[in-house]
Amino acid sequence: MKIVLQRVKEAKVTVDGEVTGAIGQGFLLLLGAGEGDTEAITDKMMDKICKLRIFQDENGKTNLSLADVGGELLIVSQFTLYADLRKGNRPSFIKAGAPDLAGHLYEHAIERARLYVSKVEHGIFGADMKVSLTNDGPFTLVLNSDEMGY
Repeated sequence: MKIVLQRVKEAKVTVDGEVTGAIGQGFLLLLGAGEGDTEAITDKMMDKICKLRIFQDENGKTNLSLADVGGELLIVSQFTLYADLRKGNRPSFIKAGAPDLAGHLYEHAIERARLYVSKVEHGIFGADMKVSLTNDGPFTLVLNSDEMGY
């Protein structure tokens, strides 16, 4: 599983001109599920993300979690995180999870996040989505379950 996490002041996702998810302060997650990913991997990734301490405390140190600041989550599926650009100029996505697996893990990630965060918004799996955000910092992290040993 690959996730791009952006700490945001606000973010929203629209489908066909309709807002399907919007948050204030929190994290925007772009989530890609790959072949071989499981619910257990998804759980570990979401647990890690929801416990990350990357908001500033009263001393300006990144020491607070989403829960500490009452932060919110917006989760958007993005299979293009699995683009393979090694050959030619057209990306290959053969390492991305099959749509049925990826869709299931995307929904599972949303439900797992709700164990930690009171407001979890999301896009629509497989839809043509437009995402807008105000990055805070900017503070962006890339999480890869393979590199994290999950």
